[in-house]
Amino acid sequence: MDRFCMSFDTASYMFMNGVRGLMLDMYDFENDIWLCHSTGGQCYNYTAFQPAINVLKEIETFLAANPSEVITIFIEDYVKSTNGLSKVFNASGLMKYWFPVDQMPKNGSDWPLLSNMISKNHRLLVFTSIASKEASEGIAYEWNYVVENQYGDEGMNPGSCPSRAESSLMSTTSKSLVLMNYFRTDPSPTNACTDNSDSLLSMLQTCHDLSANRWANFVAVDFYTKGDAPEAADVANGHMVCGCDNIAYCKANATFGTCDAAPKPSPATPTSVPTSHASVVGRFSTFSAVIPITAILLLEIIFH
Repeated sequence: MDRFCMSFDTASYMFMNGVRGLMLDMYDFENDIWLCHSTGGQCYNYTAFQPAINVLKEIETFLAANPSEVITIFIEDYVKSTNGLSKVFNASGLMKYWFPVDQMPKNGSDWPLLSNMISKNHRLLVFTSIASKEASEGIAYEWNYVVENQYGDEGMNPGSCPSRAESSLMSTTSKSLVLMNYFRTDPSPTNACTDNSDSLLSMLQTCHDLSANRWANFVAVDFYTKGDAPEAADVANGHMVCGCDNIAYCKANATFGTCDAAPKPSPATPTSVPTSHASVVGRFSTFSAVIPITAILLLEIIFH
């Protein structure tokens, strides 16, 4: 599925604009590991983007300069060379920030507080789409930890939030992270403003209701600068951090559910939303822009 959604910004520029996560398609190409958006598991000259090491080094530079930030990487993994991913991550200097897979919560249990992750310097979370690499390379297999809804037009039907083929059902609470996709099969900048507004907030609520009352930790959209995609992150963060309808209403040093202001009126977000303990799991929300190498923008990391 080719997605041409926003300018080919550098990772550094995206981080400056709030990006705190990336979804990267990685392939073997020219005796190296490349970012590529291709078909059939094969990278070609006309589908290759750039060597993965370039972006990984930008991430390392950002983490080194920002000691309180956390980055998440989801890898759509087509790398078949032995320890190919391990080699490129080692060469990038990122291993010192690596969140160890043996410390990731199993069976739906809570993730550590962001403050704990920062204090331990476990500030890089990496997931792969290849199950065997969790044991062979110490890279977390995404579907052991994440549920994700269907991407493309099939994932945009009002009132529906079906899981994608690789994922467990959205209601599976043994997977503690929820990723919500909301973008068209054929990218449309013309429709992005509408897609990334009330209908996005409505889908956020729908997926919450169909994911065992859990708010999305990651929200994937096209053209993140169009519409009001950050509002989705603010809504999810508000519910997860403090039990309020928006992160702006969280009250310092208050009990969960105590808000600074009345919930913001919105046709897409009910005035009162029941919040279960399960919605606290993960404790971080993101939204993403899908581009050929697919970028996730993490606007609010809400661990404290």
